Amino acid sequence: MHLLPLLLLSLLGLVSSQAKYPDICIAKPKDIPLNPMCIYRKEIIEVEEQTQEPAPTEKIPEYTNPRVWELSKSNSRFAMDFYKIVADSKANSENLFMSPLSISQAFTMAKLGACDNTLKQLMEVFHFDKVSEKASDQIHFFFAKLNCRLYRKANKSSELVSTNRLFGEKSLSFNQTYQDISEAVYGAKLWPLNFKEKAELSREIINDWVANKTEKKITNVIPQGAITENTILVLVNVIYFKGLWKSKFDPINTLKADFHIPGRDEPCEVPTMYQEGKFRYGNYQDDSVQVLELPYKGDDISMVLVLPYEDTPLETVEQNLSLEKFSEWMNKARETQLSLHVPRFRIDDSFSVKEKLEKLGLVDLFDPHAARLPGIVSEGRADLYVSDAFHKAFLEVNEEGSEASAASAVLMAGRSFSPRRITFRANRPFLVFIREVALNAIVFMGRVSNPGCNER
Repeated sequence: MHLLPLLLLSLLGLVSSQAKYPDICIAKPKDIPLNPMCIYRKEIIEVEEQTQEPAPTEKIPEYTNPRVWELSKSNSRFAMDFYKIVADSKANSENLFMSPLSISQAFTMAKLGACDNTLKQLMEVFHFDKVSEKASDQIHFFFAKLNCRLYRKANKSSELVSTNRLFGEKSLSFNQTYQDISEAVYGAKLWPLNFKEKAELSREIINDWVANKTEKKITNVIPQGAITENTILVLVNVIYFKGLWKSKFDPINTLKADFHIPGRDEPCEVPTMYQEGKFRYGNYQDDSVQVLELPYKGDDISMVLVLPYEDTPLETVEQNLSLEKFSEWMNKARETQLSLHVPRFRIDDSFSVKEKLEKLGLVDLFDPHAARLPGIVSEGRADLYVSDAFHKAFLEVNEEGSEASAASAVLMAGRSFSPRRITFRANRPFLVFIREVALNAIVFMGRVSNPGCNER
């Protein structure tokens, strides 16, 4: 059997098409023929007619294509599912950070060559089976449109960039349609490497490419031994974000304050930033959480902090987390005068994507006997499968703003005293999201359980 390594990275940037293709951000479906080998069709199950209340109609954001809106929601639903699996695999005292959008996009590039049950599982796990038939048939086109919508947010005070690359065994001939769609839609041009004879050197080349794209924040995303002479292809998605707060924290107000880590009897002291101002905020007693939104300059991207009540463990909030609940929190949040106490922190995280996706039901793709990926290599070879998947992510938050990047590899093969102030004091574990505001698209998410306390 032959391995199809998939490398997902997170560095945020604009997906651009090559000169021989129209600009995907302004193109129409008819301008770029995107016809993958296999198309997914959801099974129609007949049920007895029954009276039920129609689902409420959601308001699509202004100037948003309905198909792009559908895909954005699918990505965010996957984000919530995947987060819970990762959270369950970690101790409550451990940090967690990832880019579900990076993972989703890389596996969507793998979906380009998938057929049969492998394609079905990919559609179901990433919630693409819930989009309309039109969006499903042209999923790669509308995914590109979503990228255009997200990554045009860069301005003088922030960077939001995504870039893609295919690294393929140079001795093989890859399906031209697969290459054309990857390049036109995802900007993922094929880079030939000698996996057969120089597997370790190929790994170093890919890791160096990732490091350069993430300003050296993500290194060694593919571990030693993961690429072998049987490796066929590595698919890479890199997402990177760096932003400045719309309202910066003054460093002079940053002082040491207690932070309570799960499982420790005594709190530890960490540098904690402080400011007072008006921010979008909600206090939700039914869910026992406070929710705060900190906008970056430009207002298109924001960081959302979800802080459980003092007597509510973070894992309880995690278990009940859903896209509907998160959307409700954001929709009900109102501009409020607040006193903010937020720790300065930096977290790194890495984990196996393969194990988590298998738990969600993506099984065949990783099985050398069941995987069906005939649309990648010429002549429809039936011996390809994804051997492993890795993800690495980085987040730093300080007075100026924050910087985040993520990488996933899938191997196929008390200070001011205002009498009316409301206090948001993040002195215990909390959830963090980085989202595109209009679409409520989750680009990064995680939890901060330890903002920098030394181990005891």
